[in-house]
Amino acid sequence: QVQLVESGGGLVQAGGSLRLSCAASGRTFSRYIMGWFRQAPGKEREFVARISWNGISTYYADSVKGRFTISRDNAKNTVYLQMNSLKPGDTAVYYCAANTTYSGTNYYEWDYWGQGTQVTVSS
Repeated sequence: QVQLVESGGGLVQAGGSLRLSCAASGRTFSRYIMGWFRQAPGKEREFVARISWNGISTYYADSVKGRFTISRDNAKNTVYLQMNSLKPGDTAVYYCAANTTYSGTNYYEWDYWGQGTQVTVSS
């Protein structure tokens, strides 16, 4: 099992940047595919980005491609989401997720979740 704790959310103006962090417990962090999802009020949870266990492969939702960057530091058991050029439409609770095998975009296929961190982008 792995436990995940997100941090770094907050209020930012449109065009600004934030970096989210997700700290994982346990000694097997490097075995996990890591992902970021988000959920806006009244909407379904949606995929944002994911990164392979070794950090070589990444994949992004079209809505964030070119603006967000996912990365990981296996020595620190941490995955990051750098968010640039933020838009009001990016406002949501952002969740970190982990999986050992599945690397797709369906949130219900991911095994482990953090509690979420709120990101609010003002216009």
